[in-house]
Amino acid sequence: MGQHRQRIMYIEDKSEGLVGQARIGLVTYSKSGRSVSYRGRTFQSLAGSGGPSKANFFDVETGEEFWISGPRKDGNDRLYPESALPVEVDEDIAEAYWRDIRGG
Repeated sequence: MGQHRQRIMYIEDKSEGLVGQARIGLVTYSKSGRSVSYRGRTFQSLAGSGGPSKANFFDVETGEEFWISGPRKDGNDRLYPESALPVEVDEDIAEAYWRDIRGG
């Protein structure tokens, strides 16, 4: 026991506006589930108060806003799909992502 739940998630930086850099990576949930950790950063839930940036989490150290959600099977994770920015998949979870999420 004592293990925190981990899950492959879609993480998009909303600090610069509606469309930002995005990745697929493994996050670790806090015991309460109100925050997640990813690559040494801790993100706390905005609990529905995200405002115009369409963010649902913020970095507890910088205040930068992010959209973090479960990845979609069809790969259309961006809220604004017209973005030309790529969605990068972290190497350490790439195989599991393509096999378990995308079904490839």
